[in-house]
Amino acid sequence: MLYAFSEHVVPRPPDWPDDVVVTGYWFHDSDQTWRPPHSLAEFMDGGTPPVYIGFGSMFTRRAEEITKIVLETVGITGQRAVISTGWGGLRPENPPDDVHVVDGVPHDWLFPRVPAVVHHGGAGTTAAGLRAGKPSVICPVITDQFFWGRRVHDLGAGSEPVPQKKLSAERLGAAIDCAVNDAAVAEASRGLGDLIAREDGVAVAADYIVDRG
Repeated sequence: MLYAFSEHVVPRPPDWPDDVVVTGYWFHDSDQTWRPPHSLAEFMDGGTPPVYIGFGSMFTRRAEEITKIVLETVGITGQRAVISTGWGGLRPENPPDDVHVVDGVPHDWLFPRVPAVVHHGGAGTTAAGLRAGKPSVICPVITDQFFWGRRVHDLGAGSEPVPQKKLSAERLGAAIDCAVNDAAVAEASRGLGDLIAREDGVAVAADYIVDRG
């Protein structure tokens, strides 16, 4: 059994048998020749680094309400933001100048360029944020997302999770302020990112499979 997460995030229990292997994360990076659309590149270069906000594949019937909360939060915090629409339907119709809306951007390109990532806590997005060495604000919706939110917070690499059903501009704003401005959170995130960047979960998994073949 191969577990595709990092032991630096979830330590391997000592009582697991030898045929249960924690490989490290399995990253599938984008093509290194990928270039951002001109509008995104211009926005990224047009001011302070923006916070990333996106809830991935999480569908919600509260899309309009959550979009309003996100935009209000951006105004409260004074942050610039890249908002990813995702399946959750975050689609500001007339975003302010300090918000840029994208349908999707490779995480391995964008996350190293932002001060913090606000997301739903999916395993893949959580891993990408951690590898980038960026603090996370996790707004979980279902199942394992609550676990990842607690784990990132316990590791000091992000704010306390803000469940989407309890989302408000005040709570989200305070979490973003912690992620962006808390020096201890920034240091913990960088340290964890360095450790994860040294791992190669795909190679470990492939070698194990070949050895067992």
